[in-house]
Amino acid sequence: MVTSRVNIEALDQLSGTDAEGVRALLARATAADGAAPISEHVLLAMGSPVAGGQHLLVRDEAGGVIGYAHVENAEPEELRTVVGAEAVIAPELRGRGHGRTLVETIAADGRLARIWSHGDHPAARALGARLGFRVVRELLQLRRPMGDELPAPVLPEGVTLRTFRPGEDDEAWLRVNARAFSWHPEQGRMTQADLDARKAEPWFDPAGFFVAEADGRMIGFHWTKVHPEGEGEVYAVGVDPDRHGGGLGTALTLAGLRHLAGLGLETVLLYVEADNAAALKVYHRLGFGQFAVDVVHEGPYPEDVPH
Repeated sequence: MVTSRVNIEALDQLSGTDAEGVRALLARATAADGAAPISEHVLLAMGSPVAGGQHLLVRDEAGGVIGYAHVENAEPEELRTVVGAEAVIAPELRGRGHGRTLVETIAADGRLARIWSHGDHPAARALGARLGFRVVRELLQLRRPMGDELPAPVLPEGVTLRTFRPGEDDEAWLRVNARAFSWHPEQGRMTQADLDARKAEPWFDPAGFFVAEADGRMIGFHWTKVHPEGEGEVYAVGVDPDRHGGGLGTALTLAGLRHLAGLGLETVLLYVEADNAAALKVYHRLGFGQFAVDVVHEGPYPEDVPH
């Protein structure tokens, strides 16, 4: 699609040069907005084909990358193709219609688009409203200072705790993760390839990856992460649905937090769905408070269609 100033190019896979251009764009946007515009799984797949989707590059007249979108197709819904996307325009070139052109390209041909806005950027809210989008999902970032002492975890009877064994525990973890997050559109779909990609990251440390077992079977986990900037993260806490309600989630969370505190970290963050009341109750009780929010805009919806 060509406008008077930019060209939007759809690619199955980015070249090394284009991937570098996108990463430079993401760095500028992160510095300007105070939040990364693209999530981790998109960054990990930057040099790979998009399963059932495309990379969209917004280029200026000189061919430079000034915008990017990662678009994944989902199942048809109500006779419309559904696509999930994450998108960004260079901060210095916003307000010129490039964002609108990119969103309209994502939602072309009658597609229903679900587009992330990390940090709930006001400009994205305004653009979404003009184009007939609505906010359908909120992902909260919570944070907690690590200055005060944490209580020791109390495990349910018959449950033991140990650290993750890469390779040996992969299959069991994928099983528990899929059961624990069967409702989650990203976490619940993780595959062996997704796990391998994360194990290959510099931050991966099995010493901070705790698994709970009962009768020799994995029933829960707490995977922690330490960011390069020095912040800890409750990366993922999952409990097999058959073991809900026994305090295992709280015990696993405490085990990971005590590990991160032992590393001398000052702050720990986590992400949780705004409608996950059970998890929010645990995290608030453990001293976490809201820091930021990411939202998903869904649309476009015609003005005469109720929503």
